[in-house]
Amino acid sequence: MPVRNAIQDLKDELTEYRRTLHQNPQTSFEEVFASTLVRQKLADWAIPFEHGMGVTGVVATLKGQKTSSGKRIALRADMDALDIPEEGTKEWISRIPGKMHGCGHDGHTAMLLGAGKYLKENPHFNGTVYLIFQPAEETGEGAKAMMSEGLFERFPCDAVYGLHNWPYKPLGEVEVNRGPAMANVDSFRVTITGRGGHASKPHTTVDPIVIAAEIITTLQTIISRGKDPFEPAVLSVTNINGGTGAFNVTPTTITFTGTVRTYCETLRHKIKARTIEVCEGITSAFGATVDYNYVFATDSTINDIAQADFCAQIASAVVGDAHVDTNAPPSMGGEDFGAMLKHCPGAYIKMGQGIAGEPQNPCSRGLHNPNYDFNDDLIPLGVEYWVKLVETALPLK
Repeated sequence: MPVRNAIQDLKDELTEYRRTLHQNPQTSFEEVFASTLVRQKLADWAIPFEHGMGVTGVVATLKGQKTSSGKRIALRADMDALDIPEEGTKEWISRIPGKMHGCGHDGHTAMLLGAGKYLKENPHFNGTVYLIFQPAEETGEGAKAMMSEGLFERFPCDAVYGLHNWPYKPLGEVEVNRGPAMANVDSFRVTITGRGGHASKPHTTVDPIVIAAEIITTLQTIISRGKDPFEPAVLSVTNINGGTGAFNVTPTTITFTGTVRTYCETLRHKIKARTIEVCEGITSAFGATVDYNYVFATDSTINDIAQADFCAQIASAVVGDAHVDTNAPPSMGGEDFGAMLKHCPGAYIKMGQGIAGEPQNPCSRGLHNPNYDFNDDLIPLGVEYWVKLVETALPLK
């Protein structure tokens, strides 16, 4: 089905909200601007809501024309931005130095607001819909924070649904994973303490730079030699910090950080154990000491297969069967929506927003890229998807 006219007519209004959010990005648990805008619009449309859950989270409640079905579902959007300086020349570029909406959460928020407005005016469903505006997705803390404050006890659901824009696919294409969709996200921080000194006398030092290099190289063998090649896993060291800045001084300490991505829980624990063993073994061999912090940050997002099939059906009704891919490989990126899926069944889909043949277009740039931008042409499709999902999951007979 095409996007209905009443939803298409919301595009300019929702685009204005999206660009206003883009200009005012705030990171995890600081999303006061987004939370305030959401609450203002919900109040304008007479949609009841509660706020303050998970610091800045908002949960709105929509009642259908009937509620006799007793069914309740939730739609979720994330609100937080990233600590990335934005590049580009668009009129709605970030006004906050060092922060930007580099993952499209501004668009997710605008689409869920649009769905809320339409469903309030056209409650053609039988049941209750909760709109969850979630903070702190980027740090993997927001979903758990809202849940720890009783999200699903206060707003019990039969199913919960999420979506994400996907610049790696053209606008109008949708991916629905039947099972694993996004990976576990873990992080580590390692500090090596040796003995500093003059670089011309290495025999009087215990050089933490050499030790760090040895550890980092060896950590890669955990992936290449320490696991089944058919089991997906990623280990990346992403930062190395240390030294005085002088060319002739060996430092005392070096710190490096990184991330590990997996799906298998057994492998997840194995990589943690091997990482610690490598760090302790190599530093001990060199006569240095090591301090480490290894955190299981975000659980994998695993779609319920029946719910994934349902979402694929809805997406097909919006963009056509030929444009819905249910065989795409899962991503090694992370998404804290997985915590919600561990509580109740649901599914998380990826909606393409790229511009075909234009890889340098901001809408085609990868997520977390300083030149990325959300594609406003996705807004009507996203709203149509949400509305169609509600009307189908909670049919008014």
